[in-house]
Amino acid sequence: MKSFLSKPAPKLTGELLPPGDKSISHRAVMLSALAAGESRFTNFLAAEDCLHTIDAFQKMSVSVKCEQRQVRVKGAGLLGLQKPSSELYLGNSGTSMRLLLGILAAQNFESTLSGDPSLSVRPMKRVTDPLRKMGAQIFGREDANFAPLLIRGSQLKGIKHLNVPASAQVKSSILLAGLYAEGETVIDEPSSSRDHTERMFKIFGIPLQIKGAQISVRPVKEIRAVQMQIPGDISSAAFFIVAACILPDSNFVIRDVGLNPTRIGILEVLKEMGADLQWKITGKHEEPTGEISVKTSKLRGIKINGSIIPKIIDELPILMIACALADGESVITDARELRVKETDRIKSMVSGIQSIGGIAKELEDGCVIEGVKVLKGGKVSSFADHRTAMSFAIAGLRSERGVEVDDVECINTSYPGFFEDLSRAASV
Repeated sequence: MKSFLSKPAPKLTGELLPPGDKSISHRAVMLSALAAGESRFTNFLAAEDCLHTIDAFQKMSVSVKCEQRQVRVKGAGLLGLQKPSSELYLGNSGTSMRLLLGILAAQNFESTLSGDPSLSVRPMKRVTDPLRKMGAQIFGREDANFAPLLIRGSQLKGIKHLNVPASAQVKSSILLAGLYAEGETVIDEPSSSRDHTERMFKIFGIPLQIKGAQISVRPVKEIRAVQMQIPGDISSAAFFIVAACILPDSNFVIRDVGLNPTRIGILEVLKEMGADLQWKITGKHEEPTGEISVKTSKLRGIKINGSIIPKIIDELPILMIACALADGESVITDARELRVKETDRIKSMVSGIQSIGGIAKELEDGCVIEGVKVLKGGKVSSFADHRTAMSFAIAGLRSERGVEVDDVECINTSYPGFFEDLSRAASV
């Protein structure tokens, strides 16, 4: 169980080319596996979660070649997947499991999805229930709420689903199932969630209708192969953005990062907190990319709730560190979703902040944090959660005696090069 001591740092300088976007990397493999022809991707995130997605499709006889950050996928076609000879083990990747459920529900074979102990206690009924309404046959513990999950492929029919609370994974799984379902599949989404699946559908030539808060798809006969450079992951960049805000004399630039409108909530929240940061789009593709510049900032407390929460759900842990060092009180609510992530992130972050000299308390659906000028430091548990671990590694930079984070190997699920990039930027 490897630990890391994050020492106080004087400033953050230089620039970062963040790793490829995890959400887009997953979807790139899934859709290209169902396409006709060979797809190629650069800047692919070769982290554990995405490698589990690759492994699952290789077990279903799809040719996927991954060399460093380049991936080639020879698509099998919509109905070309083959029955795997063993269960599809997905490690800690909730995205892999939830999205694969939508694809596997329509195949002409039986398959089983499993994961590590953390993934095996994360709820799946919000995906399995609507898929069952479409005709899917899915079986598992507590009425198919927990992995391992057995899926018997069957004929699906389109449904109309209200995506409340807003979840990109639920929406994506249903849309993927809709590619096979008889009739029209409709998602009503009063509060928008991340829209990478919709954008990737367009990139792969899949017809999709979006009218206001309603998204609909009909079955297709074929998906075209594509070539694409995957944008840098703003969720990974977020740790460095906050680090530059909280460290004195910082001047930091992040290049070639995804600036999808449903993903820049982290920038909008920090801006409202008083952050000295700017961003601009330089690549106007279906998935826009650009650069972010950030300098040392005097942050102030904030209330975070409502419709912004689905857009920053992965960035809330590092935002809690920003709040812990801001002037005044911050209140985060409507974030109950954090309790069913890789760990209970409300508990992990609040307990960790308290243990290193911060002031925080849990709410049922969030937390209250009172900012301090500098954290004292100490030892914290990562709870085997990559975002908790990286958040406290950043907290250590602005502490009196450093922060020791245990079990940091979990960071490999999303950002294998995190410590190298942190050492380069902060000289730690």
